[in-house]
Amino acid sequence: MKYGVNMFPTDYSIDPVSLGKAVEERGFDSLFFPEHTHIPASRRTPWPGGAELPKDYSHTYDPFVALGAVAVTTEKLLLGTGISLVMEHDPIVLAKAVASVDMLSNGRFIFGVGGGWNEEEMENHGTDPKRRFKVLRERIEAMKEIWTKDEAEYHGEFVDFDPIWSWPKPVQKPHPPIYVGGDGKHTFKRVISYGDVWMPIPGRGETSLGDRIIELNQLATDAGRGPIPVTAYGAIPKPEIVNHYAEIGVERCVFFLPAVPAEEAIPLLDRYVGIREEVAKAGV
Repeated sequence: MKYGVNMFPTDYSIDPVSLGKAVEERGFDSLFFPEHTHIPASRRTPWPGGAELPKDYSHTYDPFVALGAVAVTTEKLLLGTGISLVMEHDPIVLAKAVASVDMLSNGRFIFGVGGGWNEEEMENHGTDPKRRFKVLRERIEAMKEIWTKDEAEYHGEFVDFDPIWSWPKPVQKPHPPIYVGGDGKHTFKRVISYGDVWMPIPGRGETSLGDRIIELNQLATDAGRGPIPVTAYGAIPKPEIVNHYAEIGVERCVFFLPAVPAEEAIPLLDRYVGIREEVAKAGV
């Protein structure tokens, strides 16, 4: 089992650089930052978490800037978006940001992507929420062209550009791994179409995670692909549950860290280290 940490890096929490150093020093393999460019004040779309939306969502740093800062102050830590709201970005600009962080980190970037949930946030960026997954697919396809070709072009319904030059190219070949978030009706089609890893939030789906992993791998086999790795994003930090994750085929557990100051965040990290060590004693 691999272990990571995710946190909303905000203007009032432990700073991203200090967090990155602490996470790496404690032997976690990865650090993920979410993305929200803003939160519309209307609050029309209900938060999937069920309660009142935490202020972290409107105070978070840009993940690419924050991960770039962490990249130059760490050595081994994998750096991921969890998730990037691709439909809120110009794909040419986003391809440049991804490649830049991958270059600055010497090939340690993980590109977590998803469809998001806040409809008015998407609308502010000019994306129709009902068509966001088609936008997501085209933009990812276009970015792959930019990352892998010296002269890239793409012609789709939502993305359309003639041959362009864009460097740097990512260190990782053919490109940084794409982790697809979500657990909806059509999520697995997206994972198999353009993803490398499935990254669900445990407990959000209507079917048990174990059954979903079996379903995913059967669909992957039918599509001519091998087993697809699974990262449990926001994994429940309890040894017995982590053991269960391992049994059903989860490759990595990412523990959620609240957006709190260093004096609160570091003890929580140490508690997660204790859970990791307890699981290791059980041979997982």
